[in-house]
Amino acid sequence: MAFLEGNALFRNLYCLLAGNSGNAQHCGRDGLLPAGWEWLAFALVGFAITFLLLSAFLLLTMFYTYLERRLLGRFQGRIGPNRAGPFGLLQPVADAIKLLTKESIVPQGADWLLYNLAPLMMVVVMFMVLAVIPFGKHTFIADLNVGVLFIIAVTSVNALAVFMAGIASGNRYALFGGMRAVAQLISYEVPMVLSIVGVLLLAGSLSLVEIVEAQVIPFFLLQPLGLFIFVVSASAEMNRPPFDQLEAESEIVAGYHTEYGGMKFGLFYLAEYAAVLTTSGVIATLFLDGWEGPLLPSHVWFLMKVFFLAFIFIWVRATLPRVRIDQTMAFAWKFLLPLGIINVFMTAAELLLFGHEEAGGQGIVLSTADLWLMSVVNFAVAVVGIGAFSRLVSLRTPALPVSAPKPSAAEVV
Repeated sequence: MAFLEGNALFRNLYCLLAGNSGNAQHCGRDGLLPAGWEWLAFALVGFAITFLLLSAFLLLTMFYTYLERRLLGRFQGRIGPNRAGPFGLLQPVADAIKLLTKESIVPQGADWLLYNLAPLMMVVVMFMVLAVIPFGKHTFIADLNVGVLFIIAVTSVNALAVFMAGIASGNRYALFGGMRAVAQLISYEVPMVLSIVGVLLLAGSLSLVEIVEAQVIPFFLLQPLGLFIFVVSASAEMNRPPFDQLEAESEIVAGYHTEYGGMKFGLFYLAEYAAVLTTSGVIATLFLDGWEGPLLPSHVWFLMKVFFLAFIFIWVRATLPRVRIDQTMAFAWKFLLPLGIINVFMTAAELLLFGHEEAGGQGIVLSTADLWLMSVVNFAVAVVGIGAFSRLVSLRTPALPVSAPKPSAAEVV
């Protein structure tokens, strides 16, 4: 029962129901169910943990919507929501009630099945990512040995869901928004994957739990360029400013969800805000040492890191203006992609240069001194690389030639 040994959350509930002589070393007590009913214990515990985790996640997402609107108000010199409940804390509940009571209208020319399936896909993807994120020591739903690949594969479905919403609405503006979304999401997926490669080379594993345990020093010190690329690419993937061209109101109304209203629009809204928390959890796991931290419980440290990263996303939204779609695409292919390739080659070269083969030939190990030296080198490469490509890749619109005014008839005479 190695699964019980590594997952404290599952072990405690499972032992309460099905502890017996076969797993006494893990449980230490007898459970409520008789021997032979372990399958029922697994099913009940799995359902209970999933239900509790999703409920807690939805509550945190509701709180985050309130927090973002309050902070944006402060950034912009206004108050923010303060009417529903004390300090406006019930504003997310009021918004949910409003969306639930609105009439759900399906456009006459819409594809009914795809139209209703798209918002559900967006939300389900965010929930599936939670399955592999360790949110505390020995606390997770599943520790997959391909956890990083699972996240990349699952989040790629977002592009399909967005395009389904655009094409199924029977609206040309929604279709244009969906086509933009596919181009942007696929473009930024490439540098995002490249930014993770350096982490995987250092950790030697695709398991998120093992990546956290491999961080002798946090990987953001060893992979500053990878962290920068991942955060920027994640902002574009989540349709966060300044990369929110998928919903450019001045050009394409509301983008791919123009024809959505009521709770269907609410699901898109929920998925967008939930993505910020799940992405912050992934960043904290890959680059900020996950649940690790002194004194406080591991779950508290993880939540503190997640909300710190979420605050950074809010800060960027309040600070930077929206860029044009051509600038957004050029930034991915001309700026982030070359930097991602440089980061991968630099990390691989450093492992070959500083690494020592582990006893038995199982992998490459690095001393703490080597890691700090790599950190200094990679920070220098990040500063030089970002500065150099910022000058080489200009996103400014070139000045258009101005033709001389034609002389009037009086001037000709």
